[in-house]
Amino acid sequence: MIKRNLRQHLEKSCLDQELRQWFDPLEMEVREHEKSLHVRFPHSFFADWFASTAQSKFEEQVRLFLGPGYVLRYLNTNCSPITANAHETEKKAIDFPFGHKFTFENFIINKKNGFPLATAKEVAKNNEVVFNPFIITGGNGYGKTHLLKSIANEISKKYNNDLIFFGNIESLYNIYTSDFKNDFFKARTYLYKFHFIFIDEFQLIKKYSNFQQELINIFNNFYDNKKQMIFCCSDKLALYEFLDPKLKSRLEWGLIVNLKKPDLNIRVQYIEKSCKEKKINISKEQMLTLAQRFDDLRFIQGLLLKIYAYMEFVKKDLSDNDFRHILSQTTGQPKKRIRPEIILDAAAEHFKVERKDLMGTRRHHHIVLARQTAMYLCRELVGSSYPSLGRIFGGRDHSTALYAVKKIKQLQKDNKDIKNMVNLLKKKCLVKCEV
Repeated sequence: MIKRNLRQHLEKSCLDQELRQWFDPLEMEVREHEKSLHVRFPHSFFADWFASTAQSKFEEQVRLFLGPGYVLRYLNTNCSPITANAHETEKKAIDFPFGHKFTFENFIINKKNGFPLATAKEVAKNNEVVFNPFIITGGNGYGKTHLLKSIANEISKKYNNDLIFFGNIESLYNIYTSDFKNDFFKARTYLYKFHFIFIDEFQLIKKYSNFQQELINIFNNFYDNKKQMIFCCSDKLALYEFLDPKLKSRLEWGLIVNLKKPDLNIRVQYIEKSCKEKKINISKEQMLTLAQRFDDLRFIQGLLLKIYAYMEFVKKDLSDNDFRHILSQTTGQPKKRIRPEIILDAAAEHFKVERKDLMGTRRHHHIVLARQTAMYLCRELVGSSYPSLGRIFGGRDHSTALYAVKKIKQLQKDNKDIKNMVNLLKKKCLVKCEV
């Protein structure tokens, strides 16, 4: 009975041919009194093949089918048909405490993100701490949190959840200031009990600069005791000039992987998968339109939720006019982040110079004005620090960048034409960013 019902559940997400290959040969029995599912393989070769091919998918779907609290018991292939005395070879919890959708199987990738996924799996499945810390970087909606929670879910199959701390910098800071009323000794004692620490949105440490020394203490304890640390942040660590040098150097001891922006193919796959899961019936053309217009997966998820609500409560059949109306009413479209490269290109185009001239050493008045204007815009639109500006513009001293920004500010006060020129360049940069 359990096998037939489970197969019907699997048919919603798996092809019949797949199930004949890896599901049908299994023998299984559910024991409600001990909340476990016993699974036996036909032979050891099949068990090895199953582990590398279908085990993750199988465990995810069993978790959805049975609900929380169950464990899987994989039986020794030498056992006779399942009995109460059958010897277990492996026992695995199949709960997903950090969200059932956050699994490696559900992480849609292309070749560009193959390395981050492979190393994340290694961190999750290796019983020894190899990469410490393990740091995932990437833009908003690139999949950092999905990968972070996938690692945590995988680890939770082998270890008690009481050993896993999962939060962001703000929740960590609140433990010290709110939960333990600034008693740092008690807060440390609490945190040091964990064997795994997951910190999302690590860049928020910028708001708590006085907390960085305490992070160093936490880092030292986890590193010295070979306890795994996994962090996520929105930019490369090299750009975080607000980091304490000691903390920054420690973070660089580990492995840092960078998730690339989801390309069109990934976005289409994501939309197709989401529509299948939520039973949202939109056309291939509408899916492609969503994937072409938006590149933030979180934003796309929100749009699909809006479409789902419209079809559920307003009109079951979504016409092209309805679809266009929903998109036209969408507010808060994600703005692409302005990068220094956009400003450099806009300034070079406006002043009719080469981009390399802006970063070079030529002192012609026209080039100097272009360079100083670009520095000013990087400061205003990107928020680059003066040392960062110096590096962007050919390794100059921060005092040169400071002088350039002050010079353009003063010129705008004294010269209306300069002010209009700077405002025009600002608009050009914003337009380029939105294209």
